[in-house]
Amino acid sequence: MRSALAASFALLALVAAARAQSDPRQAPTGVYTMETRHSQLLFAIPHLGITDYHGRFDKLSGSLNFNAGEPEKSSVSVTIDIASIDTPSHELMGELIAPGVFNTASFPTATFKSTAVARIGPNSGTITGDLTLHGVTKPVTLDVVYGGHAADPFSGADDIGFHATATVKRSDFGLTGMVWDQIVGDAVTLTIEAMFQHQKEK
Repeated sequence: MRSALAASFALLALVAAARAQSDPRQAPTGVYTMETRHSQLLFAIPHLGITDYHGRFDKLSGSLNFNAGEPEKSSVSVTIDIASIDTPSHELMGELIAPGVFNTASFPTATFKSTAVARIGPNSGTITGDLTLHGVTKPVTLDVVYGGHAADPFSGADDIGFHATATVKRSDFGLTGMVWDQIVGDAVTLTIEAMFQHQKEK
């Protein structure tokens, strides 16, 4: 039974991959909602100057207004649940959400709202927007690659995906003064895998 189920999932994945379209013009124009089960925000921060320490935020939400014919006219808004931070150390996770670092009691979420989209290549571009974190708002530019468009093998809905990276300075958002402040870097690399699902008109 399990082998048959696994084979069915594999077949569905292959069918979806075969139908994926890399041309953004093939995706429907309109409003999309973030598909939260397949979207991730990961971060990496230098530790002792010799390794990168990785973590992620597990709860994201957001919406995308996508213009297939003119992607530069698209816009996106994303909300991150800061308390959903996930690292290999449970002790560190508790410290990060406490008042001395992210202070999630006062600042439970971070938000990114785009202000400009620029197309660089057929499937690449930049998205500049306002990142609000820890009560501070700063402009951030994401380097973005369009992953493609495919029909969801279960719901039949139209999905589009993006891969994005950016580097931010934690000091810009007041995330300093911790006991380990001097042994970790200031620059934090963000990696985003975002899937959005088209909201069809009823």
